[in-house]
Amino acid sequence: MRDAWLFATGTLTAVRVPPPSVVDRRVAGLGMALAPVAALPLGVVAAAIVVLGDWVDLPPLATAYVVVLALALGTRAFHWDGLADTADGLTASYSPARSLEVMRTGPVGPAGVIAVVLVAGLQAAGLQAVVRHEHAWWVVGLLVCASRGSLALACVRGVPAARPDGLGATCIGAVPVVGAIATLVLAAVAVAFAGRGLEAPWSLLLGLVAMVAVVVALLLRCVRRLGGITGDVLGAAVEVSFAALVLAAATT
Repeated sequence: MRDAWLFATGTLTAVRVPPPSVVDRRVAGLGMALAPVAALPLGVVAAAIVVLGDWVDLPPLATAYVVVLALALGTRAFHWDGLADTADGLTASYSPARSLEVMRTGPVGPAGVIAVVLVAGLQAAGLQAVVRHEHAWWVVGLLVCASRGSLALACVRGVPAARPDGLGATCIGAVPVVGAIATLVLAAVAVAFAGRGLEAPWSLLLGLVAMVAVVVALLLRCVRRLGGITGDVLGAAVEVSFAALVLAAATT
């Protein structure tokens, strides 16, 4: 458990922690299942920015973009890099080998730039509406954590890895089905509480359903196109999941 916690925190956030004593598939799988809890520092930072933005009377859109920026810095832009690489890989070539090579070594291309700009814009647009609410600070924090539940879904057993090397290969397919379900239940609880804060719990739960649907669609596309998924796809899953949740929250 300690190694899994250190692995998840050190991989998914910029928080400095000691390295785990061992990283095998069991540790990696448990770490991905713990991702929503490991993301608590990011949720706290996002909540603090919302509070500060309200205190200094910052325009909601500016607060939203500062939250997006802080989350990028808090993850070393790791997930954004994955989103860009995934978009470039899926549009690079009909050859899976060529696409995987682009994802591994290529600079960010037009598809990657468009994906990052579009998803970041959607996140900011959703957050702009959310931060106007009275309880926005802890709602945003909960949604940050809940979005990381997508990692357990993406790494559940049965999802193949597109290549045998890389950090992602250790995690992909390493989460037991029971563990993935438990993580999604935890994410659902967080989302339900966020919905209560916005007085629209069902809208947020539908947002969680949309998040799961978007992630499953991404996984199916990558498996069909690349023969499996990579660590880049995990990062893409996190960012599109957060966008889905905040957009759902924006409808309340």
